[in-house]
Amino acid sequence: MRAIRLHEFGPASNLRYESVPDPEPAAGQVRIAVAASGVHLVDTTMRRGEPGPFPVAELPTIPGREVAGTVDRVGAGVDPALLGRAVVTHLGAAPGGYAELAVADADRLLDIPDGVSPATAVAMLGTGRTTLGILLFTELDPNSVAVVTAAAGGIGTLLVQYARSVGATVIGLAGGPAKMDLVAANGADLAVDYTAADWPDTVRAHLGGRTATHVFDGVGDPIATTAVDLLGPGGTHLSYGWAGGTATALDPAVLAARGVTSVPVLGPPMLERAGGDLLTLSRRAIALAADGVLTPARTEFPLSDTAAAHAALESRATTGKVVLIP
Repeated sequence: MRAIRLHEFGPASNLRYESVPDPEPAAGQVRIAVAASGVHLVDTTMRRGEPGPFPVAELPTIPGREVAGTVDRVGAGVDPALLGRAVVTHLGAAPGGYAELAVADADRLLDIPDGVSPATAVAMLGTGRTTLGILLFTELDPNSVAVVTAAAGGIGTLLVQYARSVGATVIGLAGGPAKMDLVAANGADLAVDYTAADWPDTVRAHLGGRTATHVFDGVGDPIATTAVDLLGPGGTHLSYGWAGGTATALDPAVLAARGVTSVPVLGPPMLERAGGDLLTLSRRAIALAADGVLTPARTEFPLSDTAAAHAALESRATTGKVVLIP
């Protein structure tokens, strides 16, 4: 099979498209003919050999942990009825997803519903799960005013769609006119270019005296702190990343005086809020895609161009989930 291998930690150009032996499923595993592989920002840090949520890989390695495709072989003890089934899964601690074939634990598989493409399924597996995990920390309704700071990103796109589906007012922030157009097309009531110095004035003028109730923050400072200034008493800042490179730094005393709450949601807090069951969140996210409630934005690359996909993701030149197609 063809796969992406990393022989030395470093830049995206170290990712090589090579021929490697086909993997075989062990007991309790299946082999998947991969139709789409997900690229996560964590993949780029692990490619550089930096600490992450998983152990640093032994080299050479095939990166990637999110795959969707069709079961083409089963290991010992696995129901042969799985053969031919369209599935999506996270491979767990062991990578191997940037490939034409990947092995996965049979008990981690999720069915792909009819009408959902493998690329959509792999986007919803992680990005959709995280979006629903964020929403476990709050409730949105028609009286809500949600500011989404990275509204052209994978999670931001889904947050905009979900907020609109429950009737909330949505202000989508993005960097540059092209991404603003995407945010507007996605249904935001107002799309704002946060690279413009007067963007907070644009938001306040649109709201006409109303204040924001929620800030969904995936960018970090300085955009996040400015967005938090739009919150009224009782407002909530939900932090799920800092794609801009700087973590949001808020003064707890100032927030308390304003009656505003800041909540970091990723990692242990989300796992605890989900009752330890992230798989159910993924299943629900994929179901919402099947029902047409959520439609993930994607930037697709051929598997052979994985190095370009990593470089584009790191330079923030992509929109939505980055997906590799073998």
